[in-house]
Amino acid sequence: MPCHAAGRRLSGYLSTKKAAENEEKLNQAINTITLVVDNTNIPRNIRKVTKEVVDGLKDKRMSIGVRAANAMSVLEEVSQDPNVPSFARVTLWNAVSVLEGIRE
Repeated sequence: MPCHAAGRRLSGYLSTKKAAENEEKLNQAINTITLVVDNTNIPRNIRKVTKEVVDGLKDKRMSIGVRAANAMSVLEEVSQDPNVPSFARVTLWNAVSVLEGIRE
């Protein structure tokens, strides 16, 4: 019996650790995307979409994995837009790369 209790504690610790890592990655991605949102050299429609992505990432009504997946989908689509400057495209790809590391 004590073995099961230790296993549950370890499992709880690992899931707590993973949740903390996911939250850290989420915040890193938000900070990266915010660089695009705050840059006035980027077209307004691109900044609007990336702002919506940031808002979606902050929405705690959905699981962190769903928020990350939704954000990756939108960011990949936005990065295809020919109006996105190359430096912003690379920034968005970096954010997608960070979001890919989020697993539930």
